[in-house]
Amino acid sequence: MITHLELDNFTVFDKFQIKFSPKINVIIGENGSGKTHLLKMAYALSGGPGLFKKQGDAGNQDLAQTLTTSLLRLFLPMDGKPGKLHRTGADESARIKAEFLLENGEQAGIHATIHNNSRSLAIHDHDYQKNYAGYDREPAFIPTKEMISFMKGFGSLYEKYALSFDQTYYDTFRLLELPELRRDALHQKTRWAMSEIETICGGRFLFHGGGNVTFKTHQAEYSANVIAEGFRKAGILGRLMETGAIQPGVGGTLFWDEPEANMNPKLMKLLVEILLELSRNGQQIVLATHDYVTLKWFDLLTNAQDHVRFHALRRLESGGVVCESCDGYLQLKESEITATFSELYDADVERALGGGGS
Repeated sequence: MITHLELDNFTVFDKFQIKFSPKINVIIGENGSGKTHLLKMAYALSGGPGLFKKQGDAGNQDLAQTLTTSLLRLFLPMDGKPGKLHRTGADESARIKAEFLLENGEQAGIHATIHNNSRSLAIHDHDYQKNYAGYDREPAFIPTKEMISFMKGFGSLYEKYALSFDQTYYDTFRLLELPELRRDALHQKTRWAMSEIETICGGRFLFHGGGNVTFKTHQAEYSANVIAEGFRKAGILGRLMETGAIQPGVGGTLFWDEPEANMNPKLMKLLVEILLELSRNGQQIVLATHDYVTLKWFDLLTNAQDHVRFHALRRLESGGVVCESCDGYLQLKESEITATFSELYDADVERALGGGGS
């Protein structure tokens, strides 16, 4: 699992660091505060070692090229140059540092820099880096947009053409296309979550290969494109569990950008319950959200043993981003989401009391 990340002079980040909970991490912040960038960087570094190992024994230069390619495909900078990820106006090089905890309790890590005009990351040798290639748990990333509706033909198009979709969509497509695990090989909480999703959706999504997806109820089978977007989003989560891409205690970290997108608020309680049960059984989760309903369900359904950590990102007028982290939503000193809903509540009360001037 990823335990620590530092970003200096990278995109919107000046001097930034974050410590992750081994269970659930909820990232909030205004638009432009770097939530998605944070998720993508943590995801890229979590997946780098697995790609590195597939190349066989290789040195820092090979690892640098692997991670550089990953960052370019995730962030899609102008002109396809890593130097474009350097924070505008910064004099010093961009610096990236991450640490991971291995199953045997040892630490692994990676330390790299990006110069303003560089074509590749520069990898720096450290004692903990010798274990980095041994961190081979493949992460999963669920992007903001649901993708079941455009999966057919997506894989071959992405591999051949320069589409305007970042790498998270192709990676998710690849995991969705995996064959399903045997039912007895699935974690019991995974089976429970899949059943709950099927009940809420009124049926299950069937993946036939090549991006061809249908939706089957007890009575009939339909094109997946006629099913509500929120159900398709839930279907992605269910399928990733069905293939073992999300498997508590076995798989890598789950990253999810705005799980509430396209979902009716009444679905969020079940979603939070599923994420909590997965984390209680060994699944690390990092998600970013703008949604007050999601945050409140986490606040209401967690206990002290759940280790749900909230990270509030805030842009400074002087530039850069700071992070306030705490183990309880109500402990956050500043939350634009809560402040906005309080303002909405106050306006509603004022109108009810006749203060609206109508």
